[in-house]
Amino acid sequence: MTVSAADRPVGVDIQESEQNRAVIEAIEADNADATVRHMPGMIRVQAPGRLVIKRESVEERMGREWETHEFQLAIISYFGHIKEWDDDEIVIAWDH
Repeated sequence: MTVSAADRPVGVDIQESEQNRAVIEAIEADNADATVRHMPGMIRVQAPGRLVIKRESVEERMGREWETHEFQLAIISYFGHIKEWDDDEIVIAWDH
């Protein structure tokens, strides 16, 4: 059985902190199929095929401006490929 790129899970492990909570909430809001798993010191957010982190959604929850490069300070690791990373959003997905 072959799993298509659209179904293959992608995700990110994020350090658990007060500041990163807004990032996690934004990811959950913008990715209906995302699952969140709390582990000691980190939170894993996973979704089938694609995960989007939107600057605007993070800013709404954080209550301040947020630049996507700040995401580098939050992540421990990720699985999938960084398909897009610009000033407005980050997309993690598989090529094939």
